[in-house]
Amino acid sequence: MSAMTQQMNQQISDYRARAAAFWSARTEQERTFLRVGGLVLGAALFYSVLVGPALEGRDKLRKALPELRQQAAELQALAAQAAALRNQNSIAPSPMSRDTLNSSLTTRGLNPQSLAITGEYAKVQLNGVPFAALVVWLDAVRVESKIQLQDASISAQDAAGMVNATLTLRQSSAGR
Repeated sequence: MSAMTQQMNQQISDYRARAAAFWSARTEQERTFLRVGGLVLGAALFYSVLVGPALEGRDKLRKALPELRQQAAELQALAAQAAALRNQNSIAPSPMSRDTLNSSLTTRGLNPQSLAITGEYAKVQLNGVPFAALVVWLDAVRVESKIQLQDASISAQDAAGMVNATLTLRQSSAGR
């Protein structure tokens, strides 16, 4: 490692000697011209690398600031509107009935083996139905009718994706 350091020091010394020989070979007028040229080149490099991009970035940000402020105001207005809508009373869904559940199931291509409604609960038995269709139907009745799944017993069949399901459903009240 010291041999490498000595070699590098020797090279640096050679470069300094060449630069000193070059400099001493110049007249005073040439030296002044080279100094001024070096200063101008250094200043141009400093401006083009550091100052110019900073000024351009500042100008771009200054031009974009009004638009960003407008977007922020729009977002705040939308947030206030969303908060106001959240606090409004939503329209209560129609009460859960045998007919509404039957029509909802048949529109999704599901045929219940049995469907019993007792008070605010409904029990649905489905045999040989696609699991994906069952999940889509449960999500739809949750969103549209505020019907929640209270209990489920789902068993897979031999055919891929087909299940037997016994579901207990309950319709949420508007306050929940």
